Amino acid sequence: MRETRRATLILEDGTTFVGKSFGHESSTSGEVVFNTAMTGYPESLTDPSCEGQILVTTYPILGNYGVPPHLEKDTISEFYESNRIHARAIIAQDYSWEHSHWQADRSLSEWLIEEGVPAIYGIDTRALTKHLRENGSMLGKIVIEGTEEVDFYNPNSENLVAKTSCKEVEIHGDGAKTVVLVDCGTQHNIIRGLTKRGLKVVRVPWDYDFTTESYDGLIISNGPGNPAMAEATVLNIRKALEIGKPICGICMGNHLLAMAAGAKTYKLKYGHHSHNQPVRRIGTNNCYITSQNHGYAIDITTLPEDWEPMFENMNDGTNEGIRHKTKPYFSTQFHPDDTDYLLDEFIAMI
Repeated sequence: MRETRRATLILEDGTTFVGKSFGHESSTSGEVVFNTAMTGYPESLTDPSCEGQILVTTYPILGNYGVPPHLEKDTISEFYESNRIHARAIIAQDYSWEHSHWQADRSLSEWLIEEGVPAIYGIDTRALTKHLRENGSMLGKIVIEGTEEVDFYNPNSENLVAKTSCKEVEIHGDGAKTVVLVDCGTQHNIIRGLTKRGLKVVRVPWDYDFTTESYDGLIISNGPGNPAMAEATVLNIRKALEIGKPICGICMGNHLLAMAAGAKTYKLKYGHHSHNQPVRRIGTNNCYITSQNHGYAIDITTLPEDWEPMFENMNDGTNEGIRHKTKPYFSTQFHPDDTDYLLDEFIAMI
């Protein structure tokens, strides 16, 4: 265990929580959200959907299995969801200074320090989570003892999609069928899932006019922040709807597909930032435990008549996916990890 500095979380309403630092010793700020996953902190931290967020983990201990090595295949990480940490910071009740896992090559603390990401342990995360549940996600800043304090930062005022998207067209895989992946901040697992199914993936920037490309299907990826910032993507999706080829939206892609169809979105009180959101496929009794990270939802009352809800959240009744009634278009609010059969449904449409 190394010597630690005093670290303080200050929320925008003035509430403070005091703990100790186990990451990079620098101050930072962002939107404070809670994550109810029991495992998966390497994936959560590197998920581009976490851009601008300070993650509060409700599971009481962090770091017990370290982090895996950063290995790449065709520029795609084998273990992580991107090539860097996107979260502004992470907060835990307790931190394990001893880690044990056969794949680990360093501790979580060492990785956070390497990446320049602050972290706090030793605070009552149950009380913090209850505070966020009562008041909703809010801005916060972490001040490490002996470092300069920073101002509050609202990530939703910035185009985070543009910040996390690729900057130029990339090709992954060499299958006979071609899928265009609109990168709004895509998880690498989406690319892994498509290429292992024998598809050629053309990954394009968020504002790229992909309708000029020759493709068999379109995927609109996950991504961070306010979907209203991605107006250029919505305009291109609207053109794709006229083309008629199969379309699948994931997370941010669910918002953008709905907006292209004519629906509206709204900000959730505290969002869905976890690995265990129960989601039911409408018209069935099938319920799935899903992974999600988003702060906005579709207002299904604004869906056009030729569209309908496809999934609903069993906790709060919010929309979890939509589909066109007659054309091969659908989207989900969750990431297709344990529900990757949806990728197979999309491929069948192609």
